[in-house]
Amino acid sequence: MSFRKLESDPKRREEEILRFWEERRVFERSVEGRAGRERFVFFEGPPTANGRPHFAHLLARVYKDLFPRYKTMRGYYVPRKAGWDCHGLPVELEVEKELGISTKAEIERLGVEKFVQACRASVDRYIREWEKMIVRLGFWIDLAHPYITYTDAYIESLWWMLKEIHKKGLLYKGHKILPYCPRCGTSLSSHEVAQGYRRVADPSVFVRMPLADDSSLSLLVWTTTPWTLPANVALAVAPEAPYVEALFRGERLVLAKPRLRDVLGEEAQVLREFPGREL
Repeated sequence: MSFRKLESDPKRREEEILRFWEERRVFERSVEGRAGRERFVFFEGPPTANGRPHFAHLLARVYKDLFPRYKTMRGYYVPRKAGWDCHGLPVELEVEKELGISTKAEIERLGVEKFVQACRASVDRYIREWEKMIVRLGFWIDLAHPYITYTDAYIESLWWMLKEIHKKGLLYKGHKILPYCPRCGTSLSSHEVAQGYRRVADPSVFVRMPLADDSSLSLLVWTTTPWTLPANVALAVAPEAPYVEALFRGERLVLAKPRLRDVLGEEAQVLREFPGREL
């Protein structure tokens, strides 16, 4: 049995297939032909339009293409809407690099409106880069009618949603501790903070927390975020974990048994052992 010889130019065959799909509107017809059937709706991510796509973006779009295609083959009506996230620090930081500025004061000297227009131009440029990648990858999604977060229509939709949430009594005013960037002059999302994550040596503190019913006995607490201590209102312990009460330099302290010698050394005298639930 002989096997067919592989093509020497697979890229050419890929491009032929892409042209075939485009000329015959294969994707659009696969959606239109199933209108009225059970829906399986897919909304794109969306990616942030602040840079060119890289390998991880390509891999993600393979998975995002897989499931809508499968559901289409099973007979579902599967509209796929592309989307672009155009707000937030990623876009602004990219534009700051392009303009050679780095502070809020420099943005104000340039003019906020000029900065906003530069952000829009940057977003539009990267959207075009992404669209070329999506088409070349063969990812079937509606690029002709995307949702774009900087458009008035999208913003108006968000305001409408907030109004409806408020009418249902689900909106409330509260307080939350957030990471803050003094350079940017704004709070940060956990995702933005995680992007610059790295391990560093940092000072930490040990704190005594007296028991409410016995101020002569303190729980020993270790933290690398001492600035959060003023907001602490309670201390959690593991109910089944082993703890010890130890006498150390005239003080009675409670701490986790496995940490006793590492923290207090051989000088500590164990008075008793008990599970956390006894606290």
